[in-house]
Amino acid sequence: MTDSHHKEATSQTVARRTPQQVRSRERMERILAAAKTLIARDGSDAMKMGELAEQAGVSIGSLYQYFPDKGAIVRTLAERYNLEGRACIREALEEVKDTDSLARAFRSLIDMYYGLFLAEPVMRDIWSGTQADKALLDIDLADSRENGAVLARVLQRLHPNADSTELLTTATLLMHLGTATMRLAIGVERSEGDGLVEAYVRIALRDLQAIT
Repeated sequence: MTDSHHKEATSQTVARRTPQQVRSRERMERILAAAKTLIARDGSDAMKMGELAEQAGVSIGSLYQYFPDKGAIVRTLAERYNLEGRACIREALEEVKDTDSLARAFRSLIDMYYGLFLAEPVMRDIWSGTQADKALLDIDLADSRENGAVLARVLQRLHPNADSTELLTTATLLMHLGTATMRLAIGVERSEGDGLVEAYVRIALRDLQAIT
């Protein structure tokens, strides 16, 4: 699938439209805020569109104007979490000047991301269902590619003679495995999860430091 086709396919799985009027945008934000409240309380599987409309203070017809189904709401929230994550990654890697500062920035990012997974029940709920939702899988892959591209640019700056294709492949894989590790870590006891994250960091840093 080409990037343009992927973007088109993904857009059909989230909100029907992005409101232009202030009142409409506010209504959409109320819906998403209400969805986060319900998901945090009972999980996305238990969330009903009628209950969501009531919680958000909108009619059921108005709700469906923005979101064709519950899956679209979940995927819209997933996209938002990914956007926030990408912004953090870009900011953290922006000032990297050498391999030591890259290692520090990378470890800090993993610690921050793991903390978000542990603290944010909505994020945990969304990504726990990734394997069962093809559209969420596509969103997850697109996010890994975006984040991999950011990391690859940093690596290319630090290793200008390295093969750019190999750098992008390595960076994308490391970012994708990082997210997969988080999902695994939050599904087990905390002590085991901490160990899994620490093991991932060691493996990732070893691979990053091996680049020449």
